[in-house]
Amino acid sequence: MAKCDVCFRHCEIAEGKTGFCGARTCRDGRVLPANYGKITSLALDPIEKKPLNRFFPGSLILSAGSYGCNLRCPFCQNYEISWSEQAWRFSETADEISPEELAQTAAYYKDRGNIGVAFTYNEPLIGYEYVLDTAKRIKALGMKTVLVTNGTAARHVLDKLAPYIDAMNIDLKGFTDRYYREVLKGDRGMVMDFIEGAVQVCHVELTTLIIPGENDTEAEMEALCRWVCGLKNGAGEVTGRSVPLHISRFFPRFQMQDRNATDVRRIYRLKEVAGKYLDHVYTGNC
Repeated sequence: MAKCDVCFRHCEIAEGKTGFCGARTCRDGRVLPANYGKITSLALDPIEKKPLNRFFPGSLILSAGSYGCNLRCPFCQNYEISWSEQAWRFSETADEISPEELAQTAAYYKDRGNIGVAFTYNEPLIGYEYVLDTAKRIKALGMKTVLVTNGTAARHVLDKLAPYIDAMNIDLKGFTDRYYREVLKGDRGMVMDFIEGAVQVCHVELTTLIIPGENDTEAEMEALCRWVCGLKNGAGEVTGRSVPLHISRFFPRFQMQDRNATDVRRIYRLKEVAGKYLDHVYTGNC
């Protein structure tokens, strides 16, 4: 039995079993990433698809995903690899790619406009050891490393990764504890703390998916953006106004098909609200 220290759950994991995320296991009394090097998805994507609109725009990035997640978003678009029954089968069926192999693959596509590797599709921080080992090799090649993450991880995880990460898109999925706790099975405070640390060490863009009836009020968007606006950089200067925010439209999927897609007019209205506090606000899925 060993306790995991990656996120707020602090799972007590029995020998040979996995924690809530399905990707961290206990071996010889130590918590290790069972998904280390097990790649379920690999694609050369436009950087804007992450989405990152203000980090090397127009470039491509090799996007890699594994399996597992420490949230339970009922609208997950990558549920097949994140937390469905199918996801857990990848522990045995996923292709194994070493950090060296992934870095060399990234370098192979450099002539096609690839700038590095993005860890995405599932939650990369639950297997941060693989991210770290690969990112060191990416940095040695003079290329970039990107994280697309839900931000549900402890500061010590961020501290280990910080010297090797160039950019992140972090989901700030809403701005109420009820929404994080009841709908996502998460912890808003941990995400906010992670974002506060991330903006001090690398380029950060945020994404909020707007779910009808859950996080779609102007008051919540105003509170969220007021907080983002007050974020400080590594020098202690208030620079949050320059942090890009992507406001994205929801479509029914997975376990949340009981409501319609977000009204496009609502997305554009929330963009107007956000624009009072932030300089760079983008709409997605519209």
